[in-house]
Amino acid sequence: MVAPVPTPRERLGDARLYLVCDARPAIWLRAALRGGVDIVQLRDKTLDDAGLVAAAREFRAAADEAGALFVLNDRPDLVAACRADGVHVGQDDEPPAAARAAVGADRIVGRSTHAPAQAAAAEADPDVDYLAVGPVHATPTKPGRPAAGLGYVSHAAAAVTKPWFAIGGLDAGNAGAVVEAGARRIVVVRAITEAADPEAAARALRAALEGPVGAARA
Repeated sequence: MVAPVPTPRERLGDARLYLVCDARPAIWLRAALRGGVDIVQLRDKTLDDAGLVAAAREFRAAADEAGALFVLNDRPDLVAACRADGVHVGQDDEPPAAARAAVGADRIVGRSTHAPAQAAAAEADPDVDYLAVGPVHATPTKPGRPAAGLGYVSHAAAAVTKPWFAIGGLDAGNAGAVVEAGARRIVVVRAITEAADPEAAARALRAALEGPVGAARA
């Protein structure tokens, strides 16, 4: 008997390294995925709808080749057209219930959180499959957003049972600190997108994640 194909929600539980990036060619995406990226999110505010759908073809193909998940940022209405596995919505975007209504029951919905009350709301929300926790450090990808710090990571490790990812200014040099604070999963942007070798950068991040994991939870 052929084993059933795991659903995006089932695969989410094993994901450790999550990359958010703008439109990229397939060769670049394949390199990052070879390095150990488990989820790749297309986030490109410069593209119109047709541009996003076109860019998504490269993401979908590369993710399929690597057995990775492909998520679209903030556009639940385009998830089906982009053939994405799910959508990520921020606190200022439409609520998870609206995202869920647009993407359906079988795709995943992620939610950004920046404080314990937001984490509690996402934890209790049946339409949220995973949380982003941060920003751990201030980052130019979210200008004006104050750092939540490692204390929020420790809070999530103690209080959140859904899959969650530490996010915000993380790289191979400081990922160990969030692991020590209890994170098992991280989201990165510049640590890979600005690297000369995306595969090597992803491998370094993966090594940092898989280092001192004794205290890691959730």
